[in-house]
Amino acid sequence: MFARLARAVFGTANDRVLKQFNARLSAIAGFEPKLAAMPDEELQAQTTRFRERLSQGETLDDLLPEAFATVREASKRVLGMRHFDVQMIGGQVLHSGRIAEMKTGEGKTLVATLAVYLNALPAKGVHVVTVNDYLAKRDSEQMGRLYGWLGLTTGCVVHGLTDEERREAYAADVTYGTNNEFGFDYLRDNMKYRLDEMVQRDFAYAIVDEVDSILVDEARTPLIISGPSDDSSELYRNVDVVVRQLVQDKETYEKDEKQRSASLTEAGAETVEQMLRDAGLLEEGNLYDSHNISLVHHTNQALRAHVLFARDVDYIVNREGKLVIIDEFTGRMMEGRRYSDGLHQALEAKEGVEVQPENQTLASITFQNYFRMYPKLSGMTGTAATEADEFAEIYKLEVVAIPTNVPVIRADSDDEVYRSAREKYEAVAVLVKEAQARNQPVLVGTTSIEKSELISELLKKQGVPHKVLNARYHEQEAGIVAQAGQPGAVTIATNMAGRGTDIKLGGNVEMMAEASFAGPHEGPEWEAHVAAIREQVKPAEKIVKEAGGLFVIGTERHESRRIDNQLRGRSGRQGDPGASRFFLSLEDDLMRIFGSDRMGGMLEKLGLKEGEAIIHPWINRALEKAQKKVEARNFDTRKNLLKYDDVMNDQRKEVYAQRRAFMQAQDVSETIEEMRRETVDAMVARAIPENAYPDQWNVEGLQRQVNETLGLDLPVADWAREEGIDEVQVRERLQQAADQAAAARAANVGPDLMRMVEKSLLLQVFDAVWKEHLLNLDHLRQGIGLRAYAQRDPLNEYKSEAFNLFNGLLDELRERVTSLLMRIELSPNAPPPMPEPVRVTDMRHPDPAFADAAAMATGGAEGTGWDHAPAPLAQGGEEIDPADPSTWYRTPRNANCPCGSGKKYKHCHGKMG
Repeated sequence: MFARLARAVFGTANDRVLKQFNARLSAIAGFEPKLAAMPDEELQAQTTRFRERLSQGETLDDLLPEAFATVREASKRVLGMRHFDVQMIGGQVLHSGRIAEMKTGEGKTLVATLAVYLNALPAKGVHVVTVNDYLAKRDSEQMGRLYGWLGLTTGCVVHGLTDEERREAYAADVTYGTNNEFGFDYLRDNMKYRLDEMVQRDFAYAIVDEVDSILVDEARTPLIISGPSDDSSELYRNVDVVVRQLVQDKETYEKDEKQRSASLTEAGAETVEQMLRDAGLLEEGNLYDSHNISLVHHTNQALRAHVLFARDVDYIVNREGKLVIIDEFTGRMMEGRRYSDGLHQALEAKEGVEVQPENQTLASITFQNYFRMYPKLSGMTGTAATEADEFAEIYKLEVVAIPTNVPVIRADSDDEVYRSAREKYEAVAVLVKEAQARNQPVLVGTTSIEKSELISELLKKQGVPHKVLNARYHEQEAGIVAQAGQPGAVTIATNMAGRGTDIKLGGNVEMMAEASFAGPHEGPEWEAHVAAIREQVKPAEKIVKEAGGLFVIGTERHESRRIDNQLRGRSGRQGDPGASRFFLSLEDDLMRIFGSDRMGGMLEKLGLKEGEAIIHPWINRALEKAQKKVEARNFDTRKNLLKYDDVMNDQRKEVYAQRRAFMQAQDVSETIEEMRRETVDAMVARAIPENAYPDQWNVEGLQRQVNETLGLDLPVADWAREEGIDEVQVRERLQQAADQAAAARAANVGPDLMRMVEKSLLLQVFDAVWKEHLLNLDHLRQGIGLRAYAQRDPLNEYKSEAFNLFNGLLDELRERVTSLLMRIELSPNAPPPMPEPVRVTDMRHPDPAFADAAAMATGGAEGTGWDHAPAPLAQGGEEIDPADPSTWYRTPRNANCPCGSGKKYKHCHGKMG
């Protein structure tokens, strides 16, 4: 009660923030007459003037009113669009480093131009992050016209670009791209061997479009770049045959749909053990012996593939016979993505398609840690308020809900709940037919391909013409969505998140014009064509408005309220009429998994007859509570993931910073010398305990290490027999001998060549030990959850163990670098050994749909991956001249030597000894 009273008197926190931004609108509007009177050349010169004022000490906030007014005037002249006042507020929200929640159809793409232009003035680069390549390309082309007119450069980063093209895009004032491309470029940059091969600049400012999708939905699992590992595809196929028989008996396994997990029962474990023996896969011991752990893993993944994942719901098999994942949030095919940890291979075996080999992690990062590297971050979406707590806690981002330009008049009906899915779908079909008969366009939202095609069949029986938009018809997406607002149009679509195309009543003029005009989209002919289409659409728009506007029908509630709100928000844009209604049944996943078991019985007692529905606001509230519970659980999953990833992130930042320092340094000889001394210290410490007598020393071990690591034949045993000798003297003699050997080798090959060799090998070894460290962390995380059985906090145990592993990484780095450089053989005229390009076979963004909290705590979360190889990472595209030995170091190690000997480079002039 008191809270309601306080809000009535003082307004909400959101109202107070909006009040601050509203106060600036008059200042922005004050510049409009002056700017409108300027000729084009003078208005375009504003950018130069703003940059001069910045150099003289003014701040971006000082420039904001005039800069925003400049963008508004330029947009009128270039794009034919003038920013509304609410859009000017949205631009201020973005500039302030907050999240702008703006309803669908409010023009978020245009809003971004305000903050982008202002923050691009310091020329440090602004990144605009979108959810797919189509939107990145579309927005960079459309808004790039505006930026270019104002004197700014625009770049776009999409899949398939070369390193040179990426470098050019990142060098622009404004760079559009997807979250995956930005993240993978960051990881790839930190796998390069020269600074001039890196593509990204230092981070400055990012605006994330569909911020809830990217920073929440996709943040539960990391981006991963992988390299090749052992091929066990035959084992997946053999285990699949066994599990396929096993799952016929439901007593052999337990399935938990809430946690997306499946496990063998005791009887199931005994059965599968015998079946594996009969198949010749289990040769000795029982299934859970340590040497059979790989077989257990394959069996568990095959079980999950069969009982948790459904074809045409979670994935499809495309025309090329490849298994392609379907995004649960957008309904799109995730071309190139793969589930991780062997799950994708298990699904391929299940479907009888070619089983691709597994990979090993080379680099990884979560979106949470990637985007937190930006000094300034903001975002925009139509649905963020439900996740406001998460944005504040994880990203320190405040959500500001911005009012619509025109009040929303859409009629949102209460949900209708039926006993069975069959009754629900029949009711939907009847309602769709009624709406079409009165020329009202209908958008039917479904959660999977399977269900969209089921409704399609029902409508065909009813004689209702319609279009289907799901992963099977992905390439027709923009065209189908654009025409979904025509009179009587019926469109069945899987999840509508991030479609990026407005459904306009009567039809989308721009999309219709583009589809029906073959010539260039500029000039008098193009403008006349657009005008003609606009005249055609006007009567259709009037018919649709009289029929009630776009009718959105949801056939199921999602786990997240945001997805439902995104579907509902497609109707009623910019004050248009519209309606929405959701249909549910007790057989729906949300009701079945998270609802009460007593609900079905209660409906029967109420006398609910065949085909009847129960409609009441209480049901809406009960469903919202269930959705809130799921959202809270998913938030806990993401927080839990972040706690573990923060441990690795601290190490990752340290490794990448150190690696970059090595790349920037002209001379790493001091670092090499320090590593050699520390290696000698460690060798002596292991062989000679503190305060020990010479007869207690491990002389044989020390002698062996001196030979193996330092490549020196020293009389260590004779030293141990000297009277009065101690570990300090032994250490000094070893240090001196090692320094002399290193100096002699450097003198033999020349100081310049030696410096290049040292730097090259240091980077190669650094990458090798970091890759092994990532593998060790993966293994650690898979088992760390078991520590909870010993009443120990798995997270604290993980931190402690990871710290020890990191110290081990540093020790291994020192010893390997010292050993290589003490044993390497180079002739004075030989070019230095250069690293080969890193062989990347898989770039993955694990699928957040199946990353439950328990799995993430133990590293067992499944994921998806980008299944394509990028351009080579180390050669930089420079030419090798056979006549110029100074260029030979660019030769890949396994290529033929440019000298013409016929030997591989690594066995000839690239020989490392």
